[in-house]
Amino acid sequence: MMIQSRWNSRTQKLLVVTASAAIAFASLLHPQRANAAASDYRILNQAIEVNGVRSSLSALNTDNTTYIAIRSLNNSIGLTTDWDQAKQVVTVSGRDRELALNLKDGSATLNGQQIYGLPAIVQNNTTYVPFRFLLERMGFGVAYDSSTKVIGIEAIKENDLQIATEVIREKSTDKSLAIHYPQLSGLVSKEAEKKINETLKSDAELNAEVARDSLEQALGDGDFKPTMPVSFEGTYTITYNEQGKLSLYVDYYIYTGGAHGSTARVPYTFDLSSGKVVTLKEAALGKENYVAIINAKIQSQIKARGIKMLNPFKTIEPDRDYFLKHNGVVVYFGQYEYTPYAEGMPEFEIPFSDFK
Repeated sequence: MMIQSRWNSRTQKLLVVTASAAIAFASLLHPQRANAAASDYRILNQAIEVNGVRSSLSALNTDNTTYIAIRSLNNSIGLTTDWDQAKQVVTVSGRDRELALNLKDGSATLNGQQIYGLPAIVQNNTTYVPFRFLLERMGFGVAYDSSTKVIGIEAIKENDLQIATEVIREKSTDKSLAIHYPQLSGLVSKEAEKKINETLKSDAELNAEVARDSLEQALGDGDFKPTMPVSFEGTYTITYNEQGKLSLYVDYYIYTGGAHGSTARVPYTFDLSSGKVVTLKEAALGKENYVAIINAKIQSQIKARGIKMLNPFKTIEPDRDYFLKHNGVVVYFGQYEYTPYAEGMPEFEIPFSDFK
């Protein structure tokens, strides 16, 4: 079975997501139960700097991730939080976004769309959330100074546009399909707006068409029957909305039986003035040796982070898939492309400054 997707406006590629790929990247694909103080974590004061003003927030560190006390966000960076005792849901609001965290099952939604990541941790009646995960989705840039151990926070100046979520949804007793995709409005160029929206919509519809066939084949009429309903889901994440460009990716997840499903990621970066897809070379500021620069960064990060490899990494392709973040270009490894399940889909950020 395969998921077919148009990765950009120039070419069509195939994303293979097979049932034999037995294990999915669980921390990205499935919400997990919030850790209701199953362990006692050491609470510390994390230094932060917002617009040149330094302060500290209550935090904890686990699994190389900094978690921040969610209540402290109200005064520090201007986000507001609300707690629904009956539903056990924490809601963070600000910058035209609403992030809801369900402490019962560990699930999360951003502006109504379900998103995936590490669950919140509850300790001593205080909820802690992954700091970078939260802030980047709420429109903030995050940087860490290893020498001073200070986290810098910057409210990003975003493009003047609106992003709405459209959904293709189908459900029956034995299968479900839900694909979320963004639609833009408010662009100066209505021609570019139409071009971008048509690309995102047609790709979502194409994946829905192929997914229907895959789910039907999985159900079949033979001896094998999945013990759980088969499913297909597409969830998008906006990673960059600055300087006249918009970058995002869609994670497509399929479950057709067995212990786990599989995922594939499809990125897009658009020029908002023309509606055209931005190439990796263009994103790398046109630098002629951009491939060598990216390769060196990936190699150094593999070593520094101790990433376990199934296959040795040598080089990226000149048109390698990527997306943008506030500080640079992000190249990533697909599921099982170079790394085992435990590594997930490693991301490698190359600062824009490296291409200057």
